[in-house]
Amino acid sequence: MFSRRTLVLCAILVTCRADLTFPEHFKLGAATSSYQIEGGWNADGKGESIWDRFVHENSADIKSGATGDVAADSYHQWREDVRIAANMGLQFYRFSISWPRILPTGFTDKINQAGVKYYSDLIDALLAEDIQPIVTMYHWEMPVKIQDLGGWTNPLIVNWFGDYARVIFSQYADRVKTWLTINEAIAICDLAFNKGHYAPKIKEPEFAPFLCNKHILLAHATAYRIYDREFRPKYKARISLANFDLWIKPATENDTELADLGRQHAIGRYSYPIFSKQGGWPPSIEKLMLQYSLGQGYQYSRLPPFTKDEIEFVKGTADFYGINHYITSLIRSAKPGEDPGIWVLTGSPELNAILEFPTNSKVANSIFPVYPEGIRQQLSWIKQEYGDIDILITENGFGYSTNDYELNDVDRTQFFKEYLEQVLLSIKVDNVSVIGYTAWSLTDTFEWLDGYTVKFGIHEVDFSHPNRTRTPRTSAHYLACVIRARSLDVPDHCYKDKYLADRARIGYRSGSHKIQAVLFINILLIAISCVFW
Repeated sequence: MFSRRTLVLCAILVTCRADLTFPEHFKLGAATSSYQIEGGWNADGKGESIWDRFVHENSADIKSGATGDVAADSYHQWREDVRIAANMGLQFYRFSISWPRILPTGFTDKINQAGVKYYSDLIDALLAEDIQPIVTMYHWEMPVKIQDLGGWTNPLIVNWFGDYARVIFSQYADRVKTWLTINEAIAICDLAFNKGHYAPKIKEPEFAPFLCNKHILLAHATAYRIYDREFRPKYKARISLANFDLWIKPATENDTELADLGRQHAIGRYSYPIFSKQGGWPPSIEKLMLQYSLGQGYQYSRLPPFTKDEIEFVKGTADFYGINHYITSLIRSAKPGEDPGIWVLTGSPELNAILEFPTNSKVANSIFPVYPEGIRQQLSWIKQEYGDIDILITENGFGYSTNDYELNDVDRTQFFKEYLEQVLLSIKVDNVSVIGYTAWSLTDTFEWLDGYTVKFGIHEVDFSHPNRTRTPRTSAHYLACVIRARSLDVPDHCYKDKYLADRARIGYRSGSHKIQAVLFINILLIAISCVFW
């Protein structure tokens, strides 16, 4: 016989499983970033970014030698982006501002008014469609002059970023109610400097990742404090940053302590100083880094310390927790001969650990294994670690590296179904305060080293067309149905019928072009015959 407690728990789970409706406060949107979609890399006074320099000088590092020079051409086609977002009924659209499009040199001596107007027009158009803009201030586009002065390893960047933030707030604070200062700090610091694969293409794994880590936290806090003092009393927006939170599980029961260290190393270094009550670095990581550094022969920790004033300055500088979730991994101790590291995001060997994907994850055609339960587990961990804070899922998406799906991206559609169901369980069973979900990405984008070979878009972009035509995939129609119903309980025909209609429309259009081409060739042949006759 089952106990009363077990029966009650089962009843709760069944009820929650059947209730697929979203809470009233929960919002659904989609995201992109400036370098990945805008193009116009040197248009209208824009300065050069580190990614402009990287793709032009290191074309062999990127598949097919692709660049973001044009990308989805959103610098010229932004009205199309607003149109497709409105057609879906998106409640918000997350985009980023290109630092060198606003400040070509990175400094406030020159403000590019064409860049200011571009984002102002985009914000106004979104609001006219009742779509709230969520603005990311830094999504990897650093002006080259700032990088030439040391970039994120130079402590002066803390104030330089603050100056940039003040300009952005001055221009858009009257209309933007949600801000993200920095996107995926772990990629900026650990991935870029440990491996040297990403812009600025500098490999220095000993000190650069940790200097970058500290300076990014101080820069974020500086922007937050500027808003607090100068803009919050009037505009009352919410501010955070978007962390790439690699979810780490123990491979065996013996790896539980190692898994916690892994989480603190990959997540805590970027979250604990802001969201914990104590502030500063996670104590376990401070201890680990000191011991490892001393063992290397250094007289001090490679992890730079915070002063007491800096700890207080950074602590509490977020109004919600922003999380980009893509990957769940298992952690275990490295075996003799294995090269330890935290996946590709850091080559740091301090943990002497290896990450592997769960054996029961679904690989399919995704570039990342699909493990929906991971997002729920991670949301619960954030609540356990940092308290009952609002959480905004700032990115979650399905990328594949083939053209098998064309418009009928059935695996991506199923991905969104399964991950959103886990988010609902997190809200309704685990009582986690998740306030929104962001699909990555609104359109196909330039996917960094993968160029245009990896597709995350819920809208296909025809990169061979001069207008970069956008066409909704099945996943876009599915999410639109979910948004309208405010529930995952939507009938298949709601989105499948729209996909079939799109296919018929595109097929007819293509057929018409073929007919016109045949007619033109026939007329041309007749004309040539007449001339020679």
